[in-house]
Amino acid sequence: MPPRAEAAAAYLQAFVLSGVASVLLTRAYLQATNYPQLGGGGLHIAHVLWGGLLMAAGLAAALVFLGGAARMTGAILGGLGFGLFIDEVGKFVTVETDYFYAPAAGIIYGVFALLVVITQAVRGRTRLIPAERTANALDAVAGGSIGGLTERRRSEVLRLARGSGAQTEAGVARLLDAVPRREPPPRRFWQPWLDRARRFVTGLTAQRWLVSLVVIYLVAEPALTLIGVLLDGVTGELDQEREWGAVLAVSASALVTAVLSVTAAFRLRRDRVDAFRLFKLAILVDLLFGQIFNFTVNQFGAVTALGVDLLLLAVVTAEHRRLSRVA
Repeated sequence: MPPRAEAAAAYLQAFVLSGVASVLLTRAYLQATNYPQLGGGGLHIAHVLWGGLLMAAGLAAALVFLGGAARMTGAILGGLGFGLFIDEVGKFVTVETDYFYAPAAGIIYGVFALLVVITQAVRGRTRLIPAERTANALDAVAGGSIGGLTERRRSEVLRLARGSGAQTEAGVARLLDAVPRREPPPRRFWQPWLDRARRFVTGLTAQRWLVSLVVIYLVAEPALTLIGVLLDGVTGELDQEREWGAVLAVSASALVTAVLSVTAAFRLRRDRVDAFRLFKLAILVDLLFGQIFNFTVNQFGAVTALGVDLLLLAVVTAEHRRLSRVA
């Protein structure tokens, strides 16, 4: 079995994020330009073709060049291409090749949700054996043999080789001595802003008032969703809905989320750690199941609800970790 890459989760994450950005930017551009046709005389150059070219370029970058930078470039190019490819899924699952097929948005979301789950699974299980750590150290040395390695990266290489045996450690250290030294790159103009944003988000998730608001929202929102569906059924508005199956699935997800959230609310006094574990589970049910069908019903207008879910997940996860440390 080939050795695993230490940064595998980072490459997968870059692939997913660039793919999501590709879909959203493509949809926004096409809507703003009223879905133009590229080509003429009966020809239409679909953007799935550009997606294939970008995926091929990403694969070529990873195959031709050595080092983590080449893999990251390949992941980003491949993700952009995959986004252009999956954006046209509606054309390939319908007889009419319908780009505007309603469940297409749900399919796209479901694919990326699955990729996120795979990324998190890889992140949690990438515990490399000594031989794999040594292979990653040697790969880093090979990648830096021309451009050089910074002091920080040299320390990381030595850390990777640690525990693989005295001879192997000494060999890696000798190879590392032959690699040119490189000064760390200057901080980009946007990095201080990114640091401030991270500190702001971290501080925000620790606010007691925000945690209280999140708890209230988690209990109330799924209940209001169910009430809304029932009212639409009574008033006859559901009769106009084309995606009945998706509406039922959204309702089922809201019911499960409501049960989990109410159970968690009752446990707040007795066991806050377990309560926030259930709140987190409720959000994950909505993210990994409910939102798939929410995208089918509301199309890409569901991006706002997705953003809210991600914020809720960040707050609940931060509070669950804090409570677990205290306990």
